[in-house]
Amino acid sequence: MTNANELAARDLRLHYGDRAVIDGLTLTLPGGAVTAIVGPNACGKSTLLRGLARLLRPTGGAVTLDGADIHRLAARDLALKLGLLPQQPITPDAITVEALVRLGRYPHQRLLRPWSAQDQAAVDTALRRTGTDALRDQPVDRLSGGQRQRAWIAVALAQETDLLLLDEPTTFLDLRHQLDVLDLVADLHADAGRTVIMVLHDLGQAARYADHLVVLHDGRLAAAGVPGEVLDEDLVRTVFGVDARVIPDPETGTPLVVPRARRSVSTPERDEDQSCPQHDSVGSAPR
Repeated sequence: MTNANELAARDLRLHYGDRAVIDGLTLTLPGGAVTAIVGPNACGKSTLLRGLARLLRPTGGAVTLDGADIHRLAARDLALKLGLLPQQPITPDAITVEALVRLGRYPHQRLLRPWSAQDQAAVDTALRRTGTDALRDQPVDRLSGGQRQRAWIAVALAQETDLLLLDEPTTFLDLRHQLDVLDLVADLHADAGRTVIMVLHDLGQAARYADHLVVLHDGRLAAAGVPGEVLDEDLVRTVFGVDARVIPDPETGTPLVVPRARRSVSTPERDEDQSCPQHDSVGSAPR
């Protein structure tokens, strides 16, 4: 693996029909790092990722990979460099986990090149790394949400690219499976130096797992940089419309966003005191 794989957007414009979603965005996503793209709903996060993955053609500007315009690369050449996990991947009917993961080897196939031991080794490694090896014969549509997400990440791993783009990989997962997926992403980066770019909603998770943060607001770049330098109370208020404290995460020291209470918080002790007149004088003060 190399630490190149630098994706960049220059004056990028992306539209859906007549509606501009990304409007004149310029940024560089560092190679060899984990980047999290965050922002409020409908700000353009997934649209930006689709543009970076060449699923959307720009109406203006360009996306480059190591200086080369991605729209000038052959599709197979790009697929050997960049793997994508879309937000809601469509699973073929009745396909098993192993058969799904084998699809990740498609860019490596040639007309006269049969399935090889190298291909099977890549699939086996992807299954093992994602903890889905024991599920290889199971139909994907019978898996839990967390298992299914791991299977799709295995597809991207089997592709053996140095660059992974993940669109909301924790969506629809409970907290445990969110952390499982993010820990897996962190391990993949740490072990192989892969460049990872992912769209996330949770600011605390983004700050904890990413080296680099990109904050979007109304299709434009609001901030970019190290999470500890980017996330502050003014930015959270301006971009997300939330009055919050930003404090060090007690586990990692990374920024943790704690919304301020909008009303006094009732505690069980206070409720009990209010129901007993003799305790009124020692009731808890509002917080």
